[in-house]
Amino acid sequence: MEDKHEKKKLMRGIFYVTGLLILALGIILNTKSGLGVSPIISVSYSISTIMGVNFGNMTFVLYTVFVIIEVLIHITTKSKQGKNMAVILGKDLLQLPLSLVFTRFMNLFSAWIPAPSHGIAAQVLVLIAGIVCTGIGAAMSLDMRIIPNPGDGIVQAIADCIHKPVGLTKNCFDLLNICLSISVGLIFAHRLIGIGVGTVLSVLGVGRVIALFNHLFMNKMTKLAGIGE
Repeated sequence: MEDKHEKKKLMRGIFYVTGLLILALGIILNTKSGLGVSPIISVSYSISTIMGVNFGNMTFVLYTVFVIIEVLIHITTKSKQGKNMAVILGKDLLQLPLSLVFTRFMNLFSAWIPAPSHGIAAQVLVLIAGIVCTGIGAAMSLDMRIIPNPGDGIVQAIADCIHKPVGLTKNCFDLLNICLSISVGLIFAHRLIGIGVGTVLSVLGVGRVIALFNHLFMNKMTKLAGIGE
């Protein structure tokens, strides 16, 4: 019985780490397509491009800001509800080392994967691959219910705070990031940076990929990982 429990814990960890790696790959593929990056990292992409700094490092800075906002939201809301703040804030802060490792893999994939050089068809294929990987990676990591990626964690925190559905909050947060990226690009570079048709397709496509993946595989994965037992 003990061996079976340990095996399920191992499977949960494998699914979680694999999901994060696929998510990092999807973000980089989306970026490499040249058709527009996903909304959640569009701000860090535009700033890194304008300042000439490393994209992964700037994304870590952005994720750190997300975690700080999460902590402030939870201190403000959860403490009034009598929740165990040590556990809640501990989970928030664990997103920082997770983000550091996650963004290192983003840098690694960015160095390994070249931008498509065979016209619009190749760009579209890379974009589609990025959207699919982002959706699958997000679904796998979220389904394991361990430590959320800060991009997902801040959406959940805001949704809990304003008492709105996560889906609606996610759409509004994506729109906010797009507006910020457009503003940064126009103000400091006098052009759009990272915002394009790929950004719009990411907003529409990633959610559909997550829904389809969960429909096909969520029950099997959670059973193998022992979640819900």
